[in-house]
Amino acid sequence: MTTLNTPSTDQLHRFVFDNTPIRGNTVHLDHTFRTALQQVEYPVALKTKLGELMAAAALLAATLKLENGALILQIQGKGPLNLLVVECSAALEMRATAKWQGEIGNQSFSELVGDGHFVITLDPKDGGQTYQGIVPIEGDSISEILQNYMQRSEQIETRIWLASDENTAAGMLLQKLPDLPEQDADAWARTGFLAETITNEELITLPAETLLTRLFHEEDVRLFDPRDIHFRCSCSRKNVSNMLKMLGQAEVDSIIEERGEIEVNCDFCNAAYVFDKVDAEQLFAADITPPVSKTKH
Repeated sequence: MTTLNTPSTDQLHRFVFDNTPIRGNTVHLDHTFRTALQQVEYPVALKTKLGELMAAAALLAATLKLENGALILQIQGKGPLNLLVVECSAALEMRATAKWQGEIGNQSFSELVGDGHFVITLDPKDGGQTYQGIVPIEGDSISEILQNYMQRSEQIETRIWLASDENTAAGMLLQKLPDLPEQDADAWARTGFLAETITNEELITLPAETLLTRLFHEEDVRLFDPRDIHFRCSCSRKNVSNMLKMLGQAEVDSIIEERGEIEVNCDFCNAAYVFDKVDAEQLFAADITPPVSKTKH
C-alpha cells in the first residue's frame, strides 16, 4: 500500500486499487458534523441520519466534476421525518438541516420516512443548467437508497458504507469503472466481499490508512493526499433579499404592515435577517424605472 500523507479528522481520502477498474473514497467528520448540527436540538436518531447523509454527500461530491458548484442531497418523507438536506460544495464545504414532527425514536428508517422521495441536485452555481433527479425511496437505509439510485440512474456500480453517532460521521465508497482487458476481472466481487466485513466502529474510529490496510491488506491500494472538509453556510442577506423580491412588493409590504418587520432565519445556521419598512422600500427601489424626460434641449 502506497501512502502519500497521514490522515486526520474532517478529511476525505481518495484511493484506487491498482490494475483494477475500482476507485474509492473514505470520509471522516468530527467538527464539521457537530458544527452543522449545533443550532438545533435534534433527536439522537435524527442526528445519526443527518451524519450519514453528510458523509454520503462528501463521498459522492468527490466523485463528481463540480468545478465551483454544489451537490445537494434531500430525503423527503411523509412520516415523522419530513426532510433531510445536506449540501456539499466542490471545495467540500458542507451544511445540513432536518425537519420532523412528532416522536423520533427507535423506528426503522422506512418507518421514519414513510412514503417519500430521494432528490439529488447538481447546482453549478455559475448560471449554468441545474440538474435534478427525483426518485422514490428504495431501501431501508441511506446507503441502500444511494446505491439503488446510482445503479439505476447513473448506471455506475457503487457500494456505500455509512456510520454515525452523536459526535462523528464516517463512510466509505467503492465504485466500479468500465473494465479494461488487462485489468483484474474478479476485483469488484473480491473487494466488495472484503468491504462487507467493515463495522460501524471501524468506520468511525480508524484512520483511513489503518482502515484500508485492515480491509484490503492483500490488495494493491494507493491512498492519495487527503482533502480537508469544513462547515460553511452560504446564506446571505443578498440571498434573502432576492427571495423577498420574488414574493413581490405588495406581499412584503402587507407582512411588514401586520408585523412591523420581516425576520427570516436560516434553517442551516440559524442566522437571522431582519427587514423593516425602510429596508423593504430600498429593496424594491432598484426595480422602479425612473420616467423618461420628454424635454428637448
